[in-house]
Amino acid sequence: MKTDARRHHDPEVRGFASDNYAGVHPEILAAIALANGGHQVAYGEDDYTDHLQRVIHSHFGAGAEAFPVFNGTGANVVALQALTDRWGAVICAESAHINVDEGGAPERMAGLKLLTVPTPDGKLTPELIDRQAWGWEDEHRAMPQVVSVTQNTELGTVYTPDEIRAICDHAHQHGMKVHLDGARIANAAASLNVPMRAFTNAAGVDVISYGGTKNGMLFGEAVVVLNPDAVRRMKHIRKMSMQLSSKMRFVSVQLEALLSKDLWLRNARHANAMAQRLAEGVRAVDGVEILYPVQANAVFARLPHDVSERLQKRYRFYFWDEAAGDVRWMCSYDTTEDDVDGFLAALKEELAR
Repeated sequence: MKTDARRHHDPEVRGFASDNYAGVHPEILAAIALANGGHQVAYGEDDYTDHLQRVIHSHFGAGAEAFPVFNGTGANVVALQALTDRWGAVICAESAHINVDEGGAPERMAGLKLLTVPTPDGKLTPELIDRQAWGWEDEHRAMPQVVSVTQNTELGTVYTPDEIRAICDHAHQHGMKVHLDGARIANAAASLNVPMRAFTNAAGVDVISYGGTKNGMLFGEAVVVLNPDAVRRMKHIRKMSMQLSSKMRFVSVQLEALLSKDLWLRNARHANAMAQRLAEGVRAVDGVEILYPVQANAVFARLPHDVSERLQKRYRFYFWDEAAGDVRWMCSYDTTEDDVDGFLAALKEELAR
């Protein structure tokens, strides 16, 4: 079939700015084409969304239910809204995506309050949670009702199953629920070499925002409810939050392709391995400091500001804290060894200038 569309980018250009920069995995594109053609019932009543539920059960147990949505911010807003009352608050790390990178959407769209806690490595602990877990009967304070953790964290660190279990036990003892932002949940499972259920439903998590876009999908995520008693009216909240896709089969079939076998794990393991290769190379370079343990597909580093600016003209990446000279380098499912080695060579050249 001919098309009038033209390529407007150079497919040889590579970067380390975000795993969202990567294209769509060929197996995902094939799945979308497979789901095309003919008519399917809209708004999630299609065969692909129905089958997705069985795939989700294989990972998270028979009681889990997936609600496909458009994007990660939408997944978080829908999930947190379903977990809180109108007067509710969510405890999260100060570095959490819901606090830093979602334009205030959880507070503006979901109408809740974020209670943030500074952390040394992006990870909450029961002790850190207790800095904000108080005042439930104080009408002058938003009521803490949810603890939200990110796995893996925004700083590239990974919670162990025991660490998440301790958080869930502590939160539940205080009558709070637990939400897991899993934008990179596959990378965490690959890093830990455990099934995703080991640090989600088996650990006591109530609801997951399941991420697919950073792991090879074209678009789409899912809110996965693990504890149905923890949420209310998910379908209604998804609709009123503008996250109900009419042609949902094209979201669901991507999640099915990712999760039905091992594509999710293959992609995550490769991205993690490329980050390790990058970190090993950087450690051998004088003048660059790695800031956090490299446990998934992110490398955070500190180097001279002028070096970063020159290097950005050759490979796209972002400053994390520009004043301090901190940068973030992300690897994706399609990052190659040549990409990493080329970047390391460019880094050395710019440091030598």
